Amino acid sequence: MSTQSSLSSQRDLLYSEEEEALRSVVRGLLADHCDAAAVLARTESAEPHDRELWKALTDGMGLAGLLVPEALGGQGATHREAAVVLEELGRAVAPVPYLTSAVIATETLLACEGDAASELLGALASGRTVAVLAVPLATAPGGVLPEVRVDGEALHGSVSGVADAVAADVLLVPTRAGLFAVDAAQDGVTVEARTALDLTRPLATVVFEGAHARVVGPEAGPAVRRGLWAGAGLLASEQLGLADWCLTETVRHTKERHQFNRPVGSFQALKHRLAQLWLEVVNMRAAARNAADTFATGSEDAHVAAALAQAYASPATVHVAEEALQLHGGIGMTWEHPVHLYLKRAKSDSIALGTVGRHREELAARVNLPAP
Repeated sequence: MSTQSSLSSQRDLLYSEEEEALRSVVRGLLADHCDAAAVLARTESAEPHDRELWKALTDGMGLAGLLVPEALGGQGATHREAAVVLEELGRAVAPVPYLTSAVIATETLLACEGDAASELLGALASGRTVAVLAVPLATAPGGVLPEVRVDGEALHGSVSGVADAVAADVLLVPTRAGLFAVDAAQDGVTVEARTALDLTRPLATVVFEGAHARVVGPEAGPAVRRGLWAGAGLLASEQLGLADWCLTETVRHTKERHQFNRPVGSFQALKHRLAQLWLEVVNMRAAARNAADTFATGSEDAHVAAALAQAYASPATVHVAEEALQLHGGIGMTWEHPVHLYLKRAKSDSIALGTVGRHREELAARVNLPAP
């Protein structure tokens, strides 16, 4: 692709009217069903995922099928629309498996051909089935995949650190013999919840002991790479929504909190810190929108855009969340205030789908500039 055509495909990164309308509807739904107190209470329960919210997002709005073609029962939308949804879910740290099922698992299946993959995509589009790619959350695109042994149609092995596995109906398992789909509720499959820093996106160890599996793709590698790259690119939009909430709430708090009969936000030192956070969020928006647009247009630069977005967004989101906690003062240090949920999600996202260092190495290798 020439430089001119590459620039023209990314020229308009502003939100369209349709995207803004989608944002408004999703934000309104989350305001009614996913307030901070409810999220916090759910993290302390035995059911971390909000199944009612997932049903509202999927049955009511069809958001699980945004990336699925209409011919397979989906919405036939693009990654730009999915990115808008993820922004809003990030703003609410919503405990739903949208990134793992509606993005990563869906993109993985879209790389497969045949009736088995098509049938499962239709089930995912409806939202009544949740699928999760059985790899550790920290797995980078192109990274080493876990070893699961295949004996005929039975799987043996274990995978640790799988995000949202406790909510999955179907597990997509990459093996040397291909990509397999496994019903999570059957005998021979054990999903053991593990303690995670981010309780809104729980982790689990999945153990296969002779579990019956069906083939959905003859080669797992290309399909998994497609799913993980799309996940990394759109994860930046979730991080953007998270950081934007942190900045907005911190500005509001510093306007309301008074010291020496003045809003604390009027002090010059805090103004400088807030201005720096604003710059980081603005830059993050540009990187996240660029990544979503390159995937939406099928650009050959999509992997570069995803690596760039993660290399910038991951540390920036953590910094914004840390500053939000600090600038909220004493109340920010309490469990009752939701800012700690955002800091934990930011920390978790910073190592999800590849670390910052891994994505910087990816960028350096593509421009022939290896690290010293």
